[in-house]
Amino acid sequence: GDKAFAQFLTDEIQEEKKIQKHKSLPKVSGGWELEVHGTEAKLVRKIAGERVTVTFNINNSIPPSVDDETQEEQKPDEQEPELTSTPNFVVEVIKDDTKQTLVLDCHYPEDEVGHEGEEESDIFTIREVSFQPTGESDWKDTNYTLNTESLDWALYDHLMDFLADRGVDNTFADELIELSTALEHQEYIKFLEDLKSFVKCQ
Repeated sequence: GDKAFAQFLTDEIQEEKKIQKHKSLPKVSGGWELEVHGTEAKLVRKIAGERVTVTFNINNSIPPSVDDETQEEQKPDEQEPELTSTPNFVVEVIKDDTKQTLVLDCHYPEDEVGHEGEEESDIFTIREVSFQPTGESDWKDTNYTLNTESLDWALYDHLMDFLADRGVDNTFADELIELSTALEHQEYIKFLEDLKSFVKCQ
């Protein structure tokens, strides 16, 4: 059983490497520096008096497959739809002279991704906003968190503009999907390789 499993994994790894779009991770334009720790990635950008960081984790970032109905219509020779990783991401804005960090929790709404042509709509939304003490890794639940669902639209628009001014806009969000998808695929191949070594280990 293990031999067959290892053989299956070998074939699978070859297939995945064949369709791998990026041998190295794509860059995000706008002077962002990338740090990757396993499945977590952090993009950092310094602008006058501020440091902006965007953190995301590729785990659970691939939306569930489309319903079976659409599968039926697929012609046999069509390729499987490409998996796209759309992770939630957290933007932190740290101003040099304050002890507080503004934290904006963003995500890609499932129905928005892939709707080309609607120029006006943003491909990501802000879900929550809070202040956290700068430099503390554990965020406090006692800090007020603003949920944007019940938010005045004008205030929400200003928050989106605030992010855009710091380089977090639709272009960035598109490139983040590209980066995250490449990272997810790279980690998946690495996982298959580890699994193969584990299965073959006697």
